[in-house]
This record gives sequence, C-alpha cells and structure tokens, in this order.
Amino acid sequence: MDNRFTDIIQLIKQSRTNALKAVNAELINLYWSIGEYISKKIEQSEWGDSVVTELANFIQTQEPEIKGFSDKNIWRMKQFYETYKDFPKLSPLVREISWTNNLLIFSRCKTIEEMEFYIKLVKQESYSKRELDRQISASFFERTMIGNSKLSPAVRESNNDLSNTFKDSYVFEFLNLPDPHSESDLQRGLVRQMKNFILELGKDFLFIGEEYKLQVGNSDFYIDLLFYHRGLQCLVAFELKADKFKPDHLGQLNFYLEALDRDVKKPNENPSIGVLLCKDKDSEVVEYALSRNLSPTMISEYKTQLPDKKLLQQKLHELFDNETDEK
Repeated sequence: MDNRFTDIIQLIKQSRTNALKAVNAELINLYWSIGEYISKKIEQSEWGDSVVTELANFIQTQEPEIKGFSDKNIWRMKQFYETYKDFPKLSPLVREISWTNNLLIFSRCKTIEEMEFYIKLVKQESYSKRELDRQISASFFERTMIGNSKLSPAVRESNNDLSNTFKDSYVFEFLNLPDPHSESDLQRGLVRQMKNFILELGKDFLFIGEEYKLQVGNSDFYIDLLFYHRGLQCLVAFELKADKFKPDHLGQLNFYLEALDRDVKKPNENPSIGVLLCKDKDSEVVEYALSRNLSPTMISEYKTQLPDKKLLQQKLHELFDNETDEK
C-alpha cells in the first residue's frame, strides 16, 4: 500500500465507526424512550398488557417499512428500561454497546453488578455477540470476582475494527438498510441460487424471505429461506449447510419449526415443515423435518408434494461445483 495515503484511510475508517456509534446510540435512546413510555402507561393502569401487541400491529400496518418493532422486541424495550432505570450510572454506558449485546446482558445476567461488568467489558474489548456470549457462558464474571483480579491482556481478544461491533441487525433495520448478515459471501450466494431453483420447481412455492429472522425469548435466529406452499398450506423452511450432515442440524431446524408454528403460522394453516440441505466435499444430504403433530396421512401428503430429495441433491452438487469452478 502507498504509505502516503494510509492516514486518509484511517480517517475514513474512524469516521465510519463514529457514524455507526452515533446511530447505535440514537437507536438505544429510542428503545429506552419507548420502554419508558410503555412502562409508565402500564404502571398508571392507562394501558393493559395487550396494548403492546396492538402497538406492534399498528406500526406494521401504518408503516410497514419500519422494522424491529415486533411485540417481542417492544416488550424487550420495556424490560430494558425497567432493568436500568434505577441505576443512572449505567444509563450512558448501555448506549455505547449494540442492542444485541444489551439483550444478551440483561437477559442472561442475574445481578446488576454482573450486568455492569459485562457492559464495561464489551465497551472495553469491542466484543461481538458471539464473543460476549462465550464469555458469559464461561462464567467470566464469577471467575474474575473469585480471583479478585482485573482484566488482563491475556483474556483480551484484539478487535481494532470497531465497525464490526456495531454491525447489528437492529441498526440496519432502524435505518431501513439491507442487513449484512454474518454468513459468508459464498453461503449467501448459494442460498440465493437455491431460492431461484425452488421457485422454478412449481407455482405452489411462494417466497417469503431470505435470512428470515425469528425472535425467541431475547435471542434472534435466522432461517436461510422461508416459503409458503399453497398446495400444502404451510410454511416451508430451507436450511443450507456447507458442511457434513450432523444430527444437530436437524435439531436446530426443528427448533425453528416450533418457533414458526408458535409465532408466524396462521390458525388455518398446517404445521410448518423444514428441508435441510447439507453438502460437504464428498456427498449431498437432504432431510425433511416434519412436525410430530402430523398424522401419517398428512406426512404422506407432505412428502408427495415436497421436492424430490434426489433432485435437490443433484442441484446442491451443481451449485457447489459451479462455485468451485469459479474460484
């Protein structure tokens, strides 16, 4: 690189980081204000609990382009405000970390001391969601308290690109921008090609979304492809894994189906079904995930109208071969 221009590159990167921080802080301010507003309305008995669902539906109806305001996320805003309202020293700190990291902290930590510890840790170390989740699961707070020690350089994971810390799906929804999901470019390209292939299979498949977000508790999950099948009258979730088949993949897909049936499926629709597509260097595996509530007759009907496994395996093989040839 021409060393004459490295300072300019750094200025650009710093400005981008500052802009992301500012947007993130504004988003947290908004969520705090909404949580405060709803909390006080309910506390004063002016609103009942059902009003949150009504509010979410109203936003979706009146301003469908505004994302991130499902009833679950609005309840999170209320919980967020109520968690920190009596701790003014933490109020400015929560605005310096992403909403996703805030969700992890106030949903998983048991005490305000533990929450403060992880808020400061994320701010200091620029942790991503995955890094923070790993530290909480490893009981880093408890181990640090027992050892009565401060953070040492040995536990720090260098992450100089702060912009990655604020690449939060909620920030992009807030700005009405496409979400650069964490999947690799190869994976995303394969998902899009598979989407087009499924739509070519027949007129019964209606495309709903790519990287379709599910909210379960205080966690977000993403389904690679979600369709509606008119003949079967049910949602069909496709998951593409660029590695060898593992039973855990089916477990994850079944978890998605339960969430779809609980939160997305209409009362008149049939239970959701899933299609798992796995491809490693040696083989292609296609498995169907079907609800335990289905009768043998319905299972037979589902399998009759679903894409043939051999056809999907062949398409997987073609997709990966094409990607390999283009490298």
